[in-house]
Amino acid sequence: MDGGARVAPATLTVVAAGPATTVQDLGRHGTAHLGVPSAGPADRRSFTLANRLAGNPENTPALETTFGGLALTLSQPRHVAITGAPVAVRVDGAPAGDATRLYLRAGSVLTLGRPSAGCRTYVAVSGGFEVDRVLGSASRDSLTGLGPEPVRAGTVLRLGPARPVPDVPLELAFSVVPSGGVTTVRFRWGPRDGLFGAADRRRLTRTVWQVSAQADRVGVRLTGPPLSIGTVDLPSEGTVLGAVQVPPSGEPIVFLADHPVTGGYPVIGVVTDADVDLLGQAVPGDRIRFAPVH
Repeated sequence: MDGGARVAPATLTVVAAGPATTVQDLGRHGTAHLGVPSAGPADRRSFTLANRLAGNPENTPALETTFGGLALTLSQPRHVAITGAPVAVRVDGAPAGDATRLYLRAGSVLTLGRPSAGCRTYVAVSGGFEVDRVLGSASRDSLTGLGPEPVRAGTVLRLGPARPVPDVPLELAFSVVPSGGVTTVRFRWGPRDGLFGAADRRRLTRTVWQVSAQADRVGVRLTGPPLSIGTVDLPSEGTVLGAVQVPPSGEPIVFLADHPVTGGYPVIGVVTDADVDLLGQAVPGDRIRFAPVH
C-alpha cells in the first residue's frame, strides 16, 4: 500500500554558468603521492565563510564562480550565502541589496553580476550539494579533470537537507580581496633561495609585481624585472600551495589550488597559508609585493 506521494528531492538548477563555475569542497588531501593535487577553493577563507553563513559544515560542497555571470534557481526555498569577490546580486531582475545571505524562494532566479574587485565568488546553499566524491573530495581539479564536471546551463545539483542558519551580524561577515593599490603578501624563504644571489633576493621583495593574463586556478604568473637563476639543473621535487617558483623567464609563478605536485624549477619562497587566498582573488593588472617573514 502506498504510504503517500514521494517528495521530490530539493535541487538547484543552473540557468547560466558565467565564464567558469565549479563545485568545490575543501579539497582532497594526502593524494600528492598519487600525483593528484588537492584542488579545493582558490579563496578558502571566503568559501568557509559562505558555508558557515548557510549553516553548513565548512567542508560542504558549494559553488566557486569566476568573473560572475552565474544565474540559478531552486526547487525549494533555501537560505543562500554569497561571499568572496563582491558582485551585484539580483533576484528575478530586482537588486537584492545586501546579499551576503538571502532567503531565495522556490522558482526565483538569482543572478550574479561581474565582480567589482577580485574574481572568485562563492555561493553556498543551506544543505549543500550531494555530489559524487573522487578520492574523498567533491572538488573539481582543472589540472587532472577529477571531480564533478564544471557546471553549465541546465546543470541540476541535488541539495542536502536544509540546515538552520546562524544568527550573526552580517555586517561582520566580509571577504578580503585585492581592491586597488598594492597588495602585500607574506612569504618564507626557501627551499631553493640559496640558488639566487643577494641582488635577486632584494629584487623579489622590492619589486611591485603585476599579475599577468596568465592567471588561473593552477597559479598566478607575475611580471616585472626578471630574476637571474643562470643554468639550474634540478631534479623534480615536491611543490606546495603558495610555492613561488621561478622558471627560466625569471618571472615568478605562485602556485594555487590546482598546482602540480612536483616541479623542476627552483622555489625561492612559499607564500604564507594566511595570504594565499589573496592571490586566489588576484586579477590581471593587480599589483603584488612580497614581504618576507621569519
